[in-house]
Amino acid sequence: MATIFHDEDGDLADLSGATVAVVGYGNQGRSWALNLRDSGLDVQVCVRADATREQAATDGFATSEVAAASDADVVCVLVPDDVIPSLPLQRPATGLTVVASGYTLAFDRFDPDGDQGLVAPRMLGPEVRRCYEEGVGFITAVGVHRDVTGSAKRRVLAVAKAIGGLRQGAIELTPTQEAILDLAVEQALSPALGLVNNMFVQVMTEHGIPLEAVITELVLSGEFERTMRLVREGGYAAQFGFHSPTSQYGQLTRREAYADIDVGTTMRSLVDDIVSGRFADEWDSERDAGYPKLVSLRERHAGPAVRQFEEALRQELGEGAIHR
Repeated sequence: MATIFHDEDGDLADLSGATVAVVGYGNQGRSWALNLRDSGLDVQVCVRADATREQAATDGFATSEVAAASDADVVCVLVPDDVIPSLPLQRPATGLTVVASGYTLAFDRFDPDGDQGLVAPRMLGPEVRRCYEEGVGFITAVGVHRDVTGSAKRRVLAVAKAIGGLRQGAIELTPTQEAILDLAVEQALSPALGLVNNMFVQVMTEHGIPLEAVITELVLSGEFERTMRLVREGGYAAQFGFHSPTSQYGQLTRREAYADIDVGTTMRSLVDDIVSGRFADEWDSERDAGYPKLVSLRERHAGPAVRQFEEALRQELGEGAIHR
C-alpha cells in the first residue's frame, strides 16, 4: 500500500526561521501564499510587474521580481509547466524548491540546485484557500525528487502541512509518478470519456431524444455530479443502494457488453507517449511555435460557437435558467 501522511507527520518547526518565496500569484499561488502566511511562515511573492503583483501587494505581501526568489530558503513554483523552464532562478544547494506539478522535474525541464520536492493539491486553486479557511483541508500528493540536505522530506511535509494539504491525508508519489498519473487522466482517460459521451448523444438523437434533454441528463440536472459525490463520500457500494431495482439490474447485467472493445491498446500507447517523454517534446515544440495547434483546437471544441450554445441552453435549463 502507498504511504499516506497526515497532519501529525508534518512539523512546521522544520521551516522555523526559513524564508519562503512563492513564484506566481494566480489560482494556486495566491491560495498557497495566504495559507503559508496564516500558518506563520515568512512569505514573499515573486512575480513579474503585472496585475498579479498588484493583487499580492494589496493582500499585504512583500513583492519582488521572480529572480529575487533565488535567495529564499524555500521556493514554491506555482506557474504553468511550460513557463517554469524559462524562470531566472538560481538556487543554493541548501535550498528547497517545491513544485505543484511533477511535470518539469519528471521530464528534466527544470533542475534547480538543492532539494527538489512535490506538493500537489488534488484541488482547484481557489478551493485550496477555501478548504484551508474551513479547516477541512484537501488530499495532496507529496514526494521528494532529490534530497541534497537530508531534510528534504521533512521540509516538503512541512510545506504540505502549512497549506492544509495533510489534513485529509497526503499520498506519497514521486514527481514522475504524479506527472504520469496527471497526464494520463488528461490524455488517456478524458478523451475516452469524451468519445463515449459524444457517441451516447448521437445514439440518443438518432432515437428522437431532443439534444437539450440528453445534455440535461448528462450535465445540467446535476444528477451525475451528485451521484459521484455520493461515491466520494460513501463509496460505490453505499451509493448503489440509492438506485432503483430497475437501474441496478440494468447496470449490472449490461456491464460486460463492452468487454470485447480493445480500449487498453490505445490507452497503453497514449501512456507510453507520456512515459517516454515524447509528449513533453511535442509540447515544447508547440510552445516554441506559439501554440498554433492549441489555439486551433480550442477554437473548434471550446470556442465562441460552443460557448454561445451552452449559455443559451443554461438560460432555459438548470440553475442559470431565466424565469419569465
